[in-house]
Amino acid sequence: MDKSLLERFRKAYQDLELFPLINARQIEAFRVDFANDTVARLEQAVEDAPPNGKLIFAGHRGCGKSTLLAKFAKQMTQQEYFVTFFSVADLIEMSDVNHVNILYAIALTLLSKATENGVAISENTRKSLLEWFTTTQTETVTKDLKSEVGLGGDFLKIITAKLKNEATFREEIKKTYERKVSELARKADEIASIIQAETRKQVLVIIDDLDKLDLGLVEDIYRNNINSLFLPKFKIVYTIPIAAIRNSELLPILQSAAAPRIRMAVCKFFKPGDSHKPHGIPNQQAINLFLEILQKRIPEELIEPETARQIVLKSGGVVRELVRIARSCCSQCLLLIRSEPERNDIKINEEILQLAIKDLRNEFALTLGENRYSILVTTYQNLTPKDAMSEEFLSLLHGLHVLEYENDDLWYDVHPIVVDLLKRKKLIAE
Repeated sequence: MDKSLLERFRKAYQDLELFPLINARQIEAFRVDFANDTVARLEQAVEDAPPNGKLIFAGHRGCGKSTLLAKFAKQMTQQEYFVTFFSVADLIEMSDVNHVNILYAIALTLLSKATENGVAISENTRKSLLEWFTTTQTETVTKDLKSEVGLGGDFLKIITAKLKNEATFREEIKKTYERKVSELARKADEIASIIQAETRKQVLVIIDDLDKLDLGLVEDIYRNNINSLFLPKFKIVYTIPIAAIRNSELLPILQSAAAPRIRMAVCKFFKPGDSHKPHGIPNQQAINLFLEILQKRIPEELIEPETARQIVLKSGGVVRELVRIARSCCSQCLLLIRSEPERNDIKINEEILQLAIKDLRNEFALTLGENRYSILVTTYQNLTPKDAMSEEFLSLLHGLHVLEYENDDLWYDVHPIVVDLLKRKKLIAE
């Protein structure tokens, strides 16, 4: 077995897992600047917002929002904002996210960031905050929590770990504050006021990964509890999946909240309908951008140039899909190295790409039934569905079976791998 080849593919496989790009090493090694216009629009929206302004940042899952928000957070820190940027997935079990623990997480992360940055907090205030964070509705839970913190541990780390790992603790927080979310908001405001007084900077909280929740859960959080989420009196950026802002029940609520909605568009390789033509000509600048993302993770000697280009086209302009396809290709190569150890000429080529696509195609097919196939065919043929707000279509949009693009108007197309699936089923012409 060529161990050198094995290690190179293993490293490429690992490098394709490094998303989003947040720490300095990842940024230095892998970052490719794109969507700078979106960063500018975010900055303008935050700057123009009142002191208690909220902002909704929407986009397809995997389109690069997390990496872009990390860049945006750093940029706003340099512009005299006290920025707290966190992923809800790092703090709360994703299946158990609700408006109560989101607000609780905001207060917790604000205090944690203030402590990390040496913000001066008086001893009396610190004791008051400790008392608040360790008091719940149930006396025995409160007693156990105070006892655990009293053993000398870092109470912020203890509570953060409980919020992430203990369903019983999250349930206790929900029971304690579900009917008095205003108290949660006031506590977050108190912490923010301390920060602003000490640093002379406006507080800006950026919450990532709310868009990665199941669609029904995220719609419920925003539809039924948006007023609660908007209670804190400082600036907050909330993320939301593109499918949620197309929901006929949620859209009017978002509009009535009067929060600016910034949308991160998917990268367009083709003009509307051109990808369906045998000789459709893609936008080479956009192709080169995605090739650069790929080249930073896979050494050129491990992949054939035309195959790299096909991986880019199969991504549909979604960064996550580019990474997912390329990672699957690396996995196929690692398997081939082990099954044919005498070979030293293995690289990502058309054959490897087709094996990777087969697996991904089957993943897409798992959630499809007759009605959804019909919606996909209609969308492919017309670049729009019959009902863009139907629950079935929004599920396809959320699952990336369908991708939303923007020129002067919004238009839709089917994910290139799903197009392969439709062709194999003879639902559309080759």
